[in-house]
Amino acid sequence: MGTVINVVAVLAGTAIGVAVGSRLGRGLQERVLAGLGLVTAVVGIDLALAWRATSPLYVLGAILLGGLIGEALQIEQRLSRLGDRLQARVQKDGSRSTVSEAFFTASLLFCVGPLTVIGSFEDGLRGNLEPLATKSLLDGFASIALASTLGFGVALAAVTVLLVQGALTLGAGLFDGILRGEALDAMTSTGGVLIIGISLKLLDLKDVRVGNFLPALVLAPLLVGLAGLLR
Repeated sequence: MGTVINVVAVLAGTAIGVAVGSRLGRGLQERVLAGLGLVTAVVGIDLALAWRATSPLYVLGAILLGGLIGEALQIEQRLSRLGDRLQARVQKDGSRSTVSEAFFTASLLFCVGPLTVIGSFEDGLRGNLEPLATKSLLDGFASIALASTLGFGVALAAVTVLLVQGALTLGAGLFDGILRGEALDAMTSTGGVLIIGISLKLLDLKDVRVGNFLPALVLAPLLVGLAGLLR
């Protein structure tokens, strides 16, 4: 139920944000987007500093290897093409597509961080909805802000939330012994680095193709596990 509540919060926030965003002028939209970029950078830095509890080499290795894998698979390009097709179906004026940008930004913000993992475990193992209910409230407000400037693509992140948190909740017994300690810290820190990349794009400073680094989120805890086996 915690994941269902979270999905509903994201969809509701997106609906409100899209309705509000259409009433904002171009200048206000740019200011909101800049503010989102700054806040996103702070969130990313805070999460990235989780590597203080582990080794930064895990994060560096995951980022480098994940980037190579993602570039070979052309993850961002594929998702961008999907976003462009979705945008074309609902918008005929030829303006710049923001679907992919909205999806990447929202998915990382909503699914990276200790509260996602801990909340899912609490829901799956003990039926405690409080952590995910709190996260749902935060994600709902974030959805309003994101959708007011980036549009309906934020709603697609609800699918990511459903898949990621749903898998963690249903498989809590399996993941409980894996995503703990250094493994969780490494994954959280790696996610923080990716979120910093998203902030650079929101601030129109650099497009680092964050989508191609998504495999790093899986590689970070795997590297910790491999290092543990070799000790």
